[in-house]
Amino acid sequence: MSLRQFLSTRALVRAMTAVKNGAALSWAEAARQLGLGSDLYADARHRELAQPVRVLLIGAGHRGGIYAQYAIESPREMRIVGVAEPQRRRLEDMASAHGVAAERQFAGWEQALAQPKFADAVIIATPDRLHTAPCLAALARGYDVLLEKPIAPTEPECRQILAAARASGRIVGVCHVLRYTPYFRELKALVDGGAIGQVISVQHLEPIEYTHMSHSYVRGQWRKSHASTPIILAKSCHDTDIIRWLVGDHADNVHCFGNLKWFTQVNAPPGSTERCTDGCAAEPHCPYSALQIYWRDRKRLYVFDLPEDRRLWSDFILQSLRDTDYGRCVYRMDNDQPDHLTVNILFRNGVTAGFSMEAHVSYEGRRTRIMGSMGDIVGNMESFTLTSFRSGQRKTWSLKTDAHGGGDHRMLKDWLQAVGQQDRTLLSSSIEDSAESHLMAYAAERSRIGKTIEDVRL
Repeated sequence: MSLRQFLSTRALVRAMTAVKNGAALSWAEAARQLGLGSDLYADARHRELAQPVRVLLIGAGHRGGIYAQYAIESPREMRIVGVAEPQRRRLEDMASAHGVAAERQFAGWEQALAQPKFADAVIIATPDRLHTAPCLAALARGYDVLLEKPIAPTEPECRQILAAARASGRIVGVCHVLRYTPYFRELKALVDGGAIGQVISVQHLEPIEYTHMSHSYVRGQWRKSHASTPIILAKSCHDTDIIRWLVGDHADNVHCFGNLKWFTQVNAPPGSTERCTDGCAAEPHCPYSALQIYWRDRKRLYVFDLPEDRRLWSDFILQSLRDTDYGRCVYRMDNDQPDHLTVNILFRNGVTAGFSMEAHVSYEGRRTRIMGSMGDIVGNMESFTLTSFRSGQRKTWSLKTDAHGGGDHRMLKDWLQAVGQQDRTLLSSSIEDSAESHLMAYAAERSRIGKTIEDVRL
């Protein structure tokens, strides 16, 4: 049963009643109680593909690995037939996991896309600043593309990809995975169904979480905006996309404030050292201690190519903290990304939206408030409460999922169906919609730097 069919039978009310009062059910259990299939959001137009979509994977890091896993879980839908990755161990591990022939293993995307076309589509999961060239080359070769967000680090490059996608006629999906989470799909269905009347305004919060901020945007590869992408784009183009999707109209104007307030040398505690491994006096009490995060708690270890033998991990991690940026003091880095942002958006239909990105919080998971003419919705990525102004009745929906709300593989499934059926309407977001959400982020960064109100025009 499709979501539209589900809504047309008013089963949504029963679903929300079934999980009211904060009782979190697994999605399979909620569906079972309602007598529905395991995925209420499966598009009724999906069908069994005649053969799996053959994919060239460009970038075998963390995100590339998540997408490649789908080929193992659903081999009738997707098969990895080529891998391009400069780090030899990652290349070999990915090729081995998917049985990729030696002649289809490449040290770089240039070599892979210099070959005659040998796959149906390309997944590009390279670092942010290496999206444009392989995407343009893939389109020129006649490949359909799935492009990890952000589309490109700069507005001119984003527009270049948009133009190339239009000219080539190929399918280009962007990994706006939040659109595929049950939470945001429920919100979208309720808003579009008029459950709270006309949308008047939206408030949306992205809490990065303090150790995540230190890991990715202070020590990590996204710490310098000019070397990667501005944080509003790297982290929050998900959010500009979700806000635009919920509002259902084009953005008109954007205004932004934000700065780097905490992770600077002026805030370094007495006795701190260049590295957490250098005998730092503040380390035992520092919430950003690399020794605590990586060595003691063993968190966020995907950035290290750990040995297979787990008995070697302790020494390996310690040495990595002595050698890499992940062991450096967060107050002595060369970072420039803001650790807090406030963005105001005016849409053409008169709806206003306020978006905040905050590093200094103890939790993750987006927070959303949607204010309508006949009701409001308050949610936190795992649950939401809808209140009707007419009746005063409240209904609550709740579902626990992963960090991306369960959206990664749902998004990939839609893209594979779009490629397999050669029907771009099977994607939740067109390349035009995806590009516009990025233009909102570029405009916000211009506003933050120039203290201006910026227009958004596709």
